[in-house]
Amino acid sequence: MKIPKIDHIVVKFLTKQATAAELTELENWLTVSGNQEVFEEFVKINYAIEYNIQEFDSNKIKAKITEALVKERKEKQSKKLRRIIYYSAAAIVVGVAVIFSFWQTPEEPKVVVNNRIEVGTDKAILTLEDGTSVVLNEEKKYEKDNLVSNGKELVCKNANGSPSEVAYNYLTIPRGGQFKMKLSDGTQVWLNSESKLKFPVAFTEGSLRQVELIYGEAFFVVSPSTEHKGAKFKVLNKNQEVEVLGTEFNIKAYEDEENVYTTLVEGKVTVSNPKIKKYLVPNQQSILNLKNGDLVINPIEAYNEILWTKGIFSFKGKNLKEIMTVMSRWYDVDVVFQKAAMEKIKFNGVLSKNDDIKEILTIIKKTNFINDYEIKERKITIK
Repeated sequence: MKIPKIDHIVVKFLTKQATAAELTELENWLTVSGNQEVFEEFVKINYAIEYNIQEFDSNKIKAKITEALVKERKEKQSKKLRRIIYYSAAAIVVGVAVIFSFWQTPEEPKVVVNNRIEVGTDKAILTLEDGTSVVLNEEKKYEKDNLVSNGKELVCKNANGSPSEVAYNYLTIPRGGQFKMKLSDGTQVWLNSESKLKFPVAFTEGSLRQVELIYGEAFFVVSPSTEHKGAKFKVLNKNQEVEVLGTEFNIKAYEDEENVYTTLVEGKVTVSNPKIKKYLVPNQQSILNLKNGDLVINPIEAYNEILWTKGIFSFKGKNLKEIMTVMSRWYDVDVVFQKAAMEKIKFNGVLSKNDDIKEILTIIKKTNFINDYEIKERKITIK
């Protein structure tokens, strides 16, 4: 993925996922004249709505990096962020005292009723061609025929010879889950919560490689056609086809959404339906309206669209309803709003997928755009 390396490191630093080597690189980069201003602007544009520029303190940035370096080297591995970036969840909030105030521990909410909501995990249901279903998760390994799983990833091994008849398996990701898989041609697929992929037991040598994203979200890193006798790769889903030669792209096609979003990270693809066919280049996103079949293309920062595969949620210009929809899938909860107007509140920020849902809700509460929230069983009420 052709993404500015320093941007990638900054995102990992902000979510406490940077390695010691990356922290050192960031520390050195900030010593170069002008880079502190670049850093400040990057964070302001991408991960904070607004904060007090006059109180921006580069020494505190350096201190935090040094602190993180010491901790990283002592523990010999970076640990994922356990708190939401405090400032980034604010919705048009003026005057955050210091850019790194997200290190503070948020206060507990006033209203929380019973039940802990767990963070999502690696889990899936594999449905074999004969109809047999197998639960895949971190607690057990699975191996049968050409399929192997370590609990986090499903690998489809190359079958000997070409099948006389194409048979299909299904991989279903429930709410509160995610899973990675490697198809028999070497193509890698990351599947998000509440997704389902139909894929062949084995591809026929030299023939079109085709899978179907029945619903949900998936990120594909496709094995080049040059390694498969020129065979193209195609993804079918919801009234559209995405055809590639070898590339990286994301498709979001949830059943409860009116649009299908296809985002190109690298390479080139065609997106088509019965009405139209269009080409995408990197950092473009096609939006297919399922009601009228219209297909439009918009420029976009593709990297933000695939941060979910790195254990990070990135919300740039998203409203509270959109954010809570993502949260409901990952934490397997239902969310309701007492006032419809709250659904339109916009946020800008990044957060770790390992954050506790109560921490996220508490930070949103601190913006004063919501009064409180209540968790009861698996239902969250925004007040």
